[in-house]
Amino acid sequence: MNSVPNPRVLIAEDSSRIASFIVKGLTAHGFSVAHISDGAKVIPELMNQEYQLLILDLGLPNREGLSILEELRGTGNTIPVLVLTARDSTETTVASFKSGADDYMSKPFSFEELLARVQARIRQSTADSSRESERPSIVHGEISLDLLSRKVTVGNATHELTPREFLMMEMFLQNPNQVISREQLLDRVWGYDHDPGSNVVDVYVRYLRKKIGPEAIVSVRGLGYKLS
Repeated sequence: MNSVPNPRVLIAEDSSRIASFIVKGLTAHGFSVAHISDGAKVIPELMNQEYQLLILDLGLPNREGLSILEELRGTGNTIPVLVLTARDSTETTVASFKSGADDYMSKPFSFEELLARVQARIRQSTADSSRESERPSIVHGEISLDLLSRKVTVGNATHELTPREFLMMEMFLQNPNQVISREQLLDRVWGYDHDPGSNVVDVYVRYLRKKIGPEAIVSVRGLGYKLS
């Protein structure tokens, strides 16, 4: 039994015989399957359609599989990727995992094993997504602050925060559209160890603006700052 109804799988494979074999097998087990043989079309397809898994051959025409994988992970795409390739060297296996692969199989392969790996990866991804949706966070507009990982997400971009950036961001999100004075920020973020004459608050506001956008935190002359 699959963890999501009719999960969508994209196969990037230049061998029509192998692709047809996988498509027929996965379709018979309730998957919705699409096939691409051109490496240059893989990422555009993933941007246009939602898939739960990518089965990726490394030796694709027009764009090599590892390059595709590296770009996916570099842009923050977390789709599970199962590398399926005729290259069975240790170096290729290691390179695949370093580039962001979740699983690896060499050709020739057993369909039963492929099916088991596909189902396991989709189950794990679904469980991870469910846990992620339950993570405590503070949200205001397009800005979301994860209180466990201490990362801020704006739209599709996620940024790491330093401990003091996190405390400052948390205070702004807990008081949206309200002016917060420099003294309040100093007390909250730096506590007793702050210098009232320091410009450290202004410096950290600049840091946050670089991560969440220059217009997100508004300066209110003579009073402080507010999250717009």
